[in-house]
Amino acid sequence: MRGPGTGVVSAGFVLAGALALWGQAPAASVGDKDWVGAPVKELAPAKALSAKQRTAREEEWRREIRHQLYVPEVLPPLEAKTWSAFSPVAGVIAERVTYQTADGMLVPAVVYRPDPKTFSWQGKLPGIVVVNGHGGDKSSWYAFYSGMMFASAGAMVVTYDPIGEGERNVEKKSRAGSHDKIVDAPHWGQRLAGLMQVDAMQAVNYLAARPEVDAGRIAVVGYSMGAFIAGITGAIDPGIHAVILSGGGVYDGPGGYFDSNPLPCQSPPYKALSVLGDRGAVLYSLNAARGPMFVMNGDNDTVMDMVHHGPAWFASVRTRAVALRGTDRDMFTTVLYPGISHRTSWVDRDGVAWLGRQIRFVNWTDKDIATMPVTHVSEWAKANGVDITANYIREDREGGLDALGKGYPGIKREDLMVLPERDWEAMKGRLTYEAWAVKTLAAERAATP
Repeated sequence: MRGPGTGVVSAGFVLAGALALWGQAPAASVGDKDWVGAPVKELAPAKALSAKQRTAREEEWRREIRHQLYVPEVLPPLEAKTWSAFSPVAGVIAERVTYQTADGMLVPAVVYRPDPKTFSWQGKLPGIVVVNGHGGDKSSWYAFYSGMMFASAGAMVVTYDPIGEGERNVEKKSRAGSHDKIVDAPHWGQRLAGLMQVDAMQAVNYLAARPEVDAGRIAVVGYSMGAFIAGITGAIDPGIHAVILSGGGVYDGPGGYFDSNPLPCQSPPYKALSVLGDRGAVLYSLNAARGPMFVMNGDNDTVMDMVHHGPAWFASVRTRAVALRGTDRDMFTTVLYPGISHRTSWVDRDGVAWLGRQIRFVNWTDKDIATMPVTHVSEWAKANGVDITANYIREDREGGLDALGKGYPGIKREDLMVLPERDWEAMKGRLTYEAWAVKTLAAERAATP
């Protein structure tokens, strides 16, 4: 056990019913409460509606979310193309691919899968989509580590560049934050968030279209900004079976965390969802209608304001979501790591074990996961020349994670570039944030009276 609160958390820390059962976790911090933000009008509970009315309400909620975020009712054709492939570690094949997202844009992705020459299995593979945190992309350590680890476990894994990062940046920069620019257009943030939704939904569709993948066993894992995205994606895309939110899930009330976040990818779209009423309860209720969800946080996560979103807050939103859904079946469960800040907890034993139970890896059993050795991320990064910023290689953040598995290498950033330079230059009008911004600003102006 390294660092404050690291290691496996006991089962008693998992929220297992309508009330929060946090075992011997520390008492709620000062400021933790069951509601954050201004109160909203209570929505009709499921028990007041017929089964037909409940189904109709859920369908209307999904339509409204898609409408507010400019997510088309019919997603574009995938236009999936495999450009090349390589093997980053024995037993794993990584394919460099592109697929189409909203507004005629393309997403560069690296797709990891088990090598059939090394592993043999029966049936189809589960699938996993990794949605990055702010400034991250497919070259972030947790993206390629997840790709290799989950492919070794026996899954196909999509990692991709969010808009404005990596090959979707005009200078191919990582940690560029290009999409953070404030643009004077009334629905800019909603359109930006909608593009991010379609990026993730099309990654799910890509996996579902692969003949090796069982379309009923696809999971999405999202970190930080990616958790914000994935929690909404899970609410509107019933094709996803399981979702993990790590460093996130704080869908609170008016004037709360996301409403107060100045980034165009968060505050404007979340405010647009105010038409739903109790946004957190609605989003969690819709996710439960889709399938299971695991929310993983540290109680010292200042990025997500966890001091105000502790056990009492999660218990309250869960209770309200259960009331809207009419059952606690597949309602989210959560774990809170004491002393821990912002990190991608799905790579730890708890996260991998939960995913294994939901989507059934073809190579790793529950016993394998329970007994497998781990890699301490800060030590691994230093030994392998992996780039993690000083702020995140801290032991209470990503550096303190004990990621499952041993022997995974650092992958060079250039090896994770999908398109040959000549093709990227020819196609950057369909790839980069800068090209999307020109197109989207024109659409905004055309729609403004």
